[in-house]
Parts: sequence; C-alpha cells; structure tokens
Amino acid sequence: MLKYLIIPLASDAVPFCHYPAFTSKPIDISSNILCKAIFWAMKENLSVQFVYPSRPIAAELQKIVDTTDHVDIIPEGIYTDDADRIVVINDWQQWDTVDFRKETPYVIRTSFSELFANSDRIKSVLPQIDRLNIVLTDVGANTEDSLRQYKDFLESLIPSIAAEYKTGHTVQLNLLTDRMSLTGMNNCNAGDESITLAPDGNFYICPGFYNEGMAPVGNLENGLDIKNPQLYKLTHAPICRECDAYQCKRCVWLNKHLTREVNTPGREQCLIAHIERNASKKLLEELRKLTPEYLSDTLFHEIDYLDPFDKILNKNN
Repeated sequence: MLKYLIIPLASDAVPFCHYPAFTSKPIDISSNILCKAIFWAMKENLSVQFVYPSRPIAAELQKIVDTTDHVDIIPEGIYTDDADRIVVINDWQQWDTVDFRKETPYVIRTSFSELFANSDRIKSVLPQIDRLNIVLTDVGANTEDSLRQYKDFLESLIPSIAAEYKTGHTVQLNLLTDRMSLTGMNNCNAGDESITLAPDGNFYICPGFYNEGMAPVGNLENGLDIKNPQLYKLTHAPICRECDAYQCKRCVWLNKHLTREVNTPGREQCLIAHIERNASKKLLEELRKLTPEYLSDTLFHEIDYLDPFDKILNKNN
C-alpha cells in the first residue's frame, strides 16, 4: 500500500540513496505538474517528500511546495524555511562546511574507501547530531578486503556510540542502531510503499529509475501502471523473507543493477547487511552492560552465514 510520494523538483535533484546523480541537462518541474502531483497525493492520502537540486528553485515552485505538509530532502547549503528537512552531504569536502544541528537528520553519501578514511570525522560529530544515515555509493564494487575493513570500521564506532548513550544522548546511526529497535523488515519499499513523480510528469519506481532513463510506471493523467506489482513486495522476495538483517534497505535500484531482478538482492548487499547486523548485536551487548534491560524485546539469534541464500541452500539440502 502506497504511503509516500517522492517529488524531485528538478532532474538534477540531489541523490539521497545508492543511485548516481542525474547527468543530462537539468530540467525543473513545471508549476502545472507540481500542482497536479500535490493534488494526486492528497487524493491518495500520501505523505509528500520534495527533493531539491543544489541550487535555488524558482520562487513560484517554492510557493507551491509550501501549500502542503511535506518533508524536504535538500543538499547541504540549500536551506528552506521548513524545519522538517533531511540534509544530504554529497562528499567529505562538503562535510566540513556543515553547521550540524541535533534536530536535523543528515545523510552522507560515500564510497567504502572514503568512509574508512573519515571514521574519526564520524566519531567526532556524534555528540552534535541525533541522526546520521551513511549511504554507500559503490556497493557493487566491494571486495573481501573492503568487507573486512567495513566490519572493523563498524566495530570501531561502538565505543563512541556507547559513550553517547551513557550520557543519555541516544544518537542514531543507521548502520548500527536501526537494527536494534526493529522486530521486522524496514526496507525502502520503493514501488510498494513509495513512488516517485519525476519532473517529466511520469511515475517511476524511485528517483534512481528516473535518473537512469528506465521505463516509467504511469503518469498523472492515467495513474499508476506497475507491471507485476507483487515483485516489489517482501512477500515475493524469497531470499529477503529468510533474512533478519531488518535494517537493510533492500534497495530496488541496487537489486535491478546487481541481479537484473527487482525482488532479488545482490550478494554484495546481503554481505554488507549482515556485517551491519552482527555489529549491531555487539553494540546492543555493550549498551546492556550499562542498562541490562535496554531494548529487552530485541533478539539477535546466532548465525553462521553472511548471505541468507546460503541459509536457504542449507535448508533445502
């Protein structure tokens, strides 16, 4: 069931997930399409998320945006009057320009190697923020060495996060803290719970599908037309149904790129998600040393695999 409508206000709206930025000539959404999109969201009772480019949008568009309740997803340096916003940091040079605020959620998009090189920056900012999402931009390029480094990187953050919790500051870092509070899958669910209305007036599964010129799934005039919509649901993702790395975004765009199937994750995603899951378990154990009853309903079963496909194979043998 749809819950969210994502509206990039321009074709070069900031990417906030794994997909790359739009590279063709920028096109702003028209005021006519924007008004129709907001009206459609109201009819469907959807929450609206506007995604901004790294430049000011026309005053006319901003005026229309402000007519409806929404969340702004904005690049660092482009602020709106709406306090309900998520700030996207596109690189580590930009990181140094951010005036971090506790009330603002942040997203940093980074490669593996850049992440490892900037672990101290992440540790140092934890006291200043309440929420940081780290998005890896080169998931398909990970190696055994980078996965080992990723495990070490996550575990190196545990003392810093635990120190914040000890002071009463329950900082959230998506790679580690999200899994601790979940009892079921919390994926991006593009194509099932969210849909994107692009500046061309067409619907796409997510902004990444639009950015790469993939086929639209309907338009404002005729409505949605998603072929095989069940494939975007967890019930039709056999590998993911067997998984308890609940924090994994199960990115549909990554699925399509890595396996050519929207409901099947690449092995790369699964390995990363389970490294995060196991590090989250260690973090929870550390926090329970401070407060034994902390998140008492959260359980981490011992596992002997990193790829849930191996679990399925063993079950069938």
